[in-house]
Amino acid sequence: MKTLPSKDQIRQWISENPGLSAKRDIAKAFGIKGDGRIELKRLLRELEGEGVVEKTMRRFHDKGALPPVAVLQVLPPDAAGDLYARPLEEGVADSPRILIIPKSGDPALGGGDRILARLAEVDLEDYAYEARLIRKLGSNPAKVLGVFRAGAEGGRIQPIEKGSDKEWRVSSDLTMGAKDGELVEAEAVGARRLGLPAARVVARLGDPSGPRAASLIAIHQHGIPDQFPDAVILEADRAEPVGLKGREDLRGLSLLTIDPADARDRDDAVLAEADPDPGNPGGFILWVAIADVAHYVTPGSALDREARKRGNSTYFPDRVVPMLPDILSGDLCSLHEGVDRACLAVRMVIDADGTKRSHRFARGLMRSVASLSYERVQAAMDGVPDAVTGPLVEPVLQPLYAAYAALVRARAVRQPLELDLPERKIVLGDDGKVVSVAFKERLDAHRLIEEFMVLANVAAAEELIRLKRPLLFRVHEEPSPLKLDALREVAEGAGMTLAKGQVLQTRHLNRLLSQAQGTEFDELINLSTLRSMTQAYYHPENFGHFGLALKNYAHFTSPIRRYSDLIVHRALIAGHGWGADGLSRWDVENLEETGKLISDAERRSMAAERDTNDRYLAAYLAERVGAEFAGRISGVQRFGLFVRLDETGADGLIPIRAVGREFFHYDEASQTLTGSETGVTLGIGQKVLVRLAEAIPVTGGLILDLLSVEGATLRVPGRKPGGYQPRRPAQAAAKRRVVRRRK
Repeated sequence: MKTLPSKDQIRQWISENPGLSAKRDIAKAFGIKGDGRIELKRLLRELEGEGVVEKTMRRFHDKGALPPVAVLQVLPPDAAGDLYARPLEEGVADSPRILIIPKSGDPALGGGDRILARLAEVDLEDYAYEARLIRKLGSNPAKVLGVFRAGAEGGRIQPIEKGSDKEWRVSSDLTMGAKDGELVEAEAVGARRLGLPAARVVARLGDPSGPRAASLIAIHQHGIPDQFPDAVILEADRAEPVGLKGREDLRGLSLLTIDPADARDRDDAVLAEADPDPGNPGGFILWVAIADVAHYVTPGSALDREARKRGNSTYFPDRVVPMLPDILSGDLCSLHEGVDRACLAVRMVIDADGTKRSHRFARGLMRSVASLSYERVQAAMDGVPDAVTGPLVEPVLQPLYAAYAALVRARAVRQPLELDLPERKIVLGDDGKVVSVAFKERLDAHRLIEEFMVLANVAAAEELIRLKRPLLFRVHEEPSPLKLDALREVAEGAGMTLAKGQVLQTRHLNRLLSQAQGTEFDELINLSTLRSMTQAYYHPENFGHFGLALKNYAHFTSPIRRYSDLIVHRALIAGHGWGADGLSRWDVENLEETGKLISDAERRSMAAERDTNDRYLAAYLAERVGAEFAGRISGVQRFGLFVRLDETGADGLIPIRAVGREFFHYDEASQTLTGSETGVTLGIGQKVLVRLAEAIPVTGGLILDLLSVEGATLRVPGRKPGGYQPRRPAQAAAKRRVVRRRK
């Protein structure tokens, strides 16, 4: 047998031959065969144990250095357009700077992509390695948001997602200094081995129970960009107010804005006046003026790329993550009272029945006469004006409400879907804690603005169709036959009917909702109808808007907070030849991809907003554990019942084992659970009395005990009232484990 090399010789050879570092390569280099391979394996293990070398994917390399082939995560391009990456190797605490050297034929790479690359160490100041692509692996590695628990050799991360019982281990050199109990963001590292998956901490987020932590958790959990790059801020800071040149002067019109009392951005202004045309008796001229964001956010700019990535603004009880920097969203683009602002406006003529007879678009300059809230406008129209609204009632507000009455008549003919699902409002105190939870009041002032905006959106879609210009439509397709069948079963179970065998129209659903109104099945039918709907999305092809009962519909009225509206503005600018900042060739070529990106971003924001509200509600109710609440069953699954509490609108879970000891049959079609012994049937919409057993603010989870259904008391043998304790996942797994002996 050939004499084995020393440890120093092996280490030196690995350093000099990073591309040939597998055990077989080392054995071949030193001429080791047969039993000598066993001894070589022992030496390599000793070197690894001493921390001299490190094994990754069956290859050895110098401890602290990167292997010749590694998995990397691509970083966003720098100011010069160069792409750098960081290694995703477990055990690499201080990531060296790695420049990606592209070659002809390589696929396009972007920030967040994962790649397998060949590395070459270089002695340069700017970066330590050069990487050449072997193959693209996919997007971001698995992310985890959780509470860090310190241990002897690093620690573990307990995820905060509802229902997740999987922990992650973090080695001591990858904790980023996280403290026990701290909220952290982490990502998976290395290949999955036996035991817990490994992760590295990439961000420390502080106390998970601290004020305003709920929205911060959602921002990181859903990957919502909340920091603007320097290049974006620099562009925004260079922006200046717009003059009259090339614009129609609309400053003589009594346009005003009506928004929530706490609104920072004001992107729409309205005006109505009686039409003097004798051929249109009882008709109105409506103006809707919208912030001209396209002037400031031009195609291909840093502002444009960031806005497209964000897709929309995201709203939380304690903060807003805006699509555009505040200097634009809160100032230069916002239609504030008494200042000149650039706008795209549409002048619409309607008849006495609210039907649109004509429209005309303009790129103009306006000056709002007032910035009002919904509540102030409604109070003024109800006979309680203040010093500002008083002088506006007769000349401005009354014509707005008269025009709205005409639009209501047109709406009654069109019959869009009339769901009645109240929206809750979470009010925070100065300390960031929930002060109250109430349902938002729906005023005529809200409905007025909604109807004006819908009509303007229709006009924008029709105008671009007339001009034969590409755009993004707001698409809402009709429910699938399967979902309609499920809704029909729920309706029949409640003693109501939904027409079958004909083309579905919103008036059919409205008839069903009308049957349920004021009955005990009111909320059940509303919830079931909502769940039968498809999700709306953006697309360059026009498939209509089922929910609004409209053939042509595009979002035009909120470009400060929605990228879709900015695309529509650019299309109008290009179609009318109003400037060089219209829809670009790149915009047109990538329209379908843009539609998908912003549709996904919209769903991301909705999920983040919902999760944040759940966490705030759980924190609000945490001090009331043991209290009893009235509610209704809002969802049924094999694992239990979801209940929406009447007082707060919060959703909680009654686990199936807390309902009763008998077996419950789950019927997916009717969304019911039926007891095998008692025959008790539990379904959506039933009134229940529950006790709050557990509230978990960090996840937003509420665990409930079921006390009664429709007034009938349920007794669960073997469980003390309010004493439900969910079994720990490890215990549950241990009870399910089966050990089989080999024969």
